[in-house]
Parts: sequence; C-alpha cells; structure tokens
Amino acid sequence: MLRLFTLLTTLPLIVLTGTIFFRLVEGWSWLDAYFFTVVTLSTVGYGSLVPVTALGKIGTTIFIFTGLGVFALTIQQFAAFAMRKREQHTEKLMGITARGAVHESPSDAANTDESAPG
Repeated sequence: MLRLFTLLTTLPLIVLTGTIFFRLVEGWSWLDAYFFTVVTLSTVGYGSLVPVTALGKIGTTIFIFTGLGVFALTIQQFAAFAMRKREQHTEKLMGITARGAVHESPSDAANTDESAPG
C-alpha cells in the first residue's frame, strides 16, 4: 500500500516537472507543455507537439525513460492493489458461505434425530 501511495505521489511530480521543463526549454504554453507531458507519459504520442531544441530532445528522452517507468509501475501497483482487494472480498464471502450456509442433501434430512424412531 505504501509503495502505491509513493508512486501515486511521484507521478504528479513527474508531470509537474515535465510541464515546467517543456514550458521553459521549448517555450510552449502551460497547456501545451502539460499536454505534451501527459501524451508522452501515456505513450499515445499524437505528434502535434515536437521538441525542436537540442536540450528539449535530450530532456524528452530522459523524461520518457524515467517517467514511463514510474507510470508503468504505478499502473502495475494499482492493479495488484485491486486484485488483493478482490481476493480479500472473495475470501470474506467464502468464509460467510462456509459458516452460514447449511448444505444438506435430502438423505441427510431424513436421517436426523427427529425422524429417528423413538
């Protein structure tokens, strides 16, 4: 859980850093810098914005490797968290079923003390 929390706080910091970097280096608007950052992290890559400066291109490659790694880890940890919650819910339901349900066959009902002769 702590790892997921750490990743969920790291990811916005990476988006913020990328947005500031592209705003300063490429001279894009805040919206364009943010859009490029998110599109790059998500690997969609529309191509509507492309870094033109050498520093922007180098920064983009570094950003892709670090940001994509954190993005992928965040998704993986979120999926693992969701699966654990689902397993816990299933185990809880199975425990309720095991304790609360009566599984009798018709022959078991006929062989109870009430039906035994006197």
